[in-house]
Amino acid sequence: MAQAALRRIVRNAPDETIDWKRIAYLLQLSRALDEMEETRLVPEKKVLYQFSARGHDMAQILLGCRLTERHDGACGYYRSRPLLLALGVDPADALASAMGRAGGYSDGRDIGVVFNYPNRSGASALPMCGGVGSQYTPTAGWAQAIEYCRTVLKQSDYDRAIAVVLGGDGSVASNGFWSALTIATTQTLPMLFYVEDNGYGISVPSTLQTPGGNIAANLSGWRNLAVFDGDGCDPAEAARLTTEAVDFVRENRAPALLRLTVPRLEGHSFQDTQTYKSENVVRAEWARDPLPRLKDYLVPAVMSAEEWQASVAQASSAVEAAREAAEARPVADPQTVTSHVFFEGEMQQMGGQHSLGYLAPPTSDQPAGDGKRINMVTAIRRTLDRELSINERVVLFGEDIGPKGGVHAVTLGLQEKFGKERVFDTSLSEEGIVGRAVGMALAGLVPVPEIQFRKYAEPATEQINDCGTIRWRTNNRFAAPIVLRMPGGFFKCGDPWHSQTNEVAFVHQPGWQVAVPSNAEDAVGLLRTALRGNDPVIFFEHRAMLDHAWARRPYPGDDFALPFGKARFTRQGDVITIVTWGAMVPRCEEAAEGISADVIDLRTLMPWDREAVLSSVRRTRRCLIVHEDLGTAGFGAEISAVVADEAFMDLDAPVTRLTMPDIPSPHNPVLLDWAVPSVERIHEKIQSLVEF
Repeated sequence: MAQAALRRIVRNAPDETIDWKRIAYLLQLSRALDEMEETRLVPEKKVLYQFSARGHDMAQILLGCRLTERHDGACGYYRSRPLLLALGVDPADALASAMGRAGGYSDGRDIGVVFNYPNRSGASALPMCGGVGSQYTPTAGWAQAIEYCRTVLKQSDYDRAIAVVLGGDGSVASNGFWSALTIATTQTLPMLFYVEDNGYGISVPSTLQTPGGNIAANLSGWRNLAVFDGDGCDPAEAARLTTEAVDFVRENRAPALLRLTVPRLEGHSFQDTQTYKSENVVRAEWARDPLPRLKDYLVPAVMSAEEWQASVAQASSAVEAAREAAEARPVADPQTVTSHVFFEGEMQQMGGQHSLGYLAPPTSDQPAGDGKRINMVTAIRRTLDRELSINERVVLFGEDIGPKGGVHAVTLGLQEKFGKERVFDTSLSEEGIVGRAVGMALAGLVPVPEIQFRKYAEPATEQINDCGTIRWRTNNRFAAPIVLRMPGGFFKCGDPWHSQTNEVAFVHQPGWQVAVPSNAEDAVGLLRTALRGNDPVIFFEHRAMLDHAWARRPYPGDDFALPFGKARFTRQGDVITIVTWGAMVPRCEEAAEGISADVIDLRTLMPWDREAVLSSVRRTRRCLIVHEDLGTAGFGAEISAVVADEAFMDLDAPVTRLTMPDIPSPHNPVLLDWAVPSVERIHEKIQSLVEF
């Protein structure tokens, strides 16, 4: 019995590899920050959103102190400030961000608990998002980028780097969690899933998030996943499990899940009174408070009572100084709030190849073709081939793009030529495809994900939105330039699932550039610009134009690139301006035969060439906008509004649109032909405007 007791004592003795005095100080610092907000700054309305970390804090700090490699990346959620403190975030930045002041995480653009921390010399906190579960797949992308840099680029400083994602028990029910889990375990990635299980998702018990309320137990049989489970309030157990889990991922280059049970000692947010919890539950949670348990564990084994109190005083003093510094910061100049939506010349601190010193090869907007016409499929494939061959950071992935070569054959042969590490198939999850691309881009790769059809992008809507806003909401600290290839539109027949265009939805997502080439030459030029650029791009490939005879052009050369926001006049005339893009361009050209018309192919919708349209309309005094998308709130409405606002006095006829009716794309070709603007109807509309 005495020997067993001795073994227990030795096993629970403080791990000498851990700086327990630092753990104690950081825990006191986190508590003091929470208390400062809860008792002063929120009541004074200086902090508008507050999420207490009490109860979660010790275990997070233990984890954060284990992230010691330069390329470690962690992505948390709104209760992750203790981890940030362990990574080295200045408490003044933390408070200033909570107060929405200049500087800090976002310059007052984002909620103060939505963190980011670019750190070139140590572990970084990847840009967090406000959506529950949205942190998982970008972290999987960071983990895959670590392995890519380690095994393909042969960078030895990635050999022990890992990716860590934090989430509560509520997040394990999200699409992002399961998608990232599939990615990490099928790809064998160095990724740690850290689940802080406090038993509640706001008021919903964890038993409604996963059967039995224990995700670790439910994943115990998940192949290729090491599972660790224990008490996040017991200093010895939390430290041991955290060390074991982190070491496992580092040494085995394989994923693990660490679930630690912790109490949420305050409400979900400051406004949450927790009336859904009984007094007994609240009392039991406070009985598990890790702060007094850490004190009992360390005093006197590691530090004296006087040292503990000195740590408390030091943390309190540091937080008061942080408050003074934060309150001294101004609110950002409102005139600056429109900056950093796109790259404006000032380099982001992290993310994308340009922040690593990439210099694009020289380009020309003058085609140097050999005269042989190729279709758009071949043109896109040849451009991807070229950029893969000269830039080892370019990676292509999506469903069926490997041996099959894509459902439209665009990537045919590229995996065979460049290998499975650079051209690879993914699991069937658009959330995972786009989210993974975001993490890869943050790590400095050039991800080129493919969504098979426009409609299939809907499950990735959250990741698409989050990707576009990264530069803006981090105030240029991070950016995630990806090129998201996406076929869509009708082809011979239509249907509601494969034939949608709806490009305007992406134009409405801040931070995204949108290209809609109508022919092979433009596809080459716009794709090359996107692949060498510093902003996320939606590259829309119209299915009807991929092998359309009209869209065939000579390959314009390996140096050919086109600027975004520069339209092409495919016809020029004097009596009417026709604005269009994509599959409607050849129809508008044909419809305008015999009429002195400007036919403008916009080529990109974000940005779009306002000046080309306005200068043409001021000359022709008439404007017809033709597009395949629905009429109501389609992009033609934006063009029409701009023309009406800025060229109204020059018009001799109303600005007119010809679009599909507000219906999904019909399947039967007869119905489709009736719905999509035809050459005949475009011609009729032109005639009516000219005769107006």
